[in-house]
Amino acid sequence: MAHIHRTTLTPTKLELLTEWLPKQSWYVGHAGTPELVKAGGFRLDDPEGEVGIDFMVVADTTAQEPVAYLVPMSYRGAALEGVPGEALIGTPEHGVLGPRWIYDGVHDPVVTAQLRALLRGEAMPQHQSKSHTPDPTVTVHGIGPDDGLDVQVNRVLRPAEAAEGSSGHVVAGWTWPNGTAARGVFAAVARR
Repeated sequence: MAHIHRTTLTPTKLELLTEWLPKQSWYVGHAGTPELVKAGGFRLDDPEGEVGIDFMVVADTTAQEPVAYLVPMSYRGAALEGVPGEALIGTPEHGVLGPRWIYDGVHDPVVTAQLRALLRGEAMPQHQSKSHTPDPTVTVHGIGPDDGLDVQVNRVLRPAEAAEGSSGHVVAGWTWPNGTAARGVFAAVARR
């Protein structure tokens, strides 16, 4: 299980996402620069212990109604080869581990493999900010993907407990900026 270090990350994840998020095709904000707050999420462990995996929810407070985005991220000690340039979120300095390459997790094979393992019941969701602590608030419904099926990550989150037409999905929670708790489908099995 991954160990959470109590240290600095410069620039912070929120600072990196503030620059990266508006450049994504699925970003629905209209302001030039989003105002992001951390709203929730969970982690998965890399069986090899090399890649950090974080499913982070951020809420953009610039609109009249805040928007919640899910950004799966991988944290690596070296650059990931063979991914598009836009997959790199940034390269901050970690106070204990040194330089980190943070990628959009949908482009990282370790993240996608562990998400599929979660949907098959072969991985356990972990608390986002506590070491060696399962997160029982994350629930998996149905069965995981097999051949001919893929996993779709919901980038813009909406409160809902079920995914339309999906035989398997992951539901987790976040907190809106006003303190209201919400739950929704983070990822679902889909046909290719």
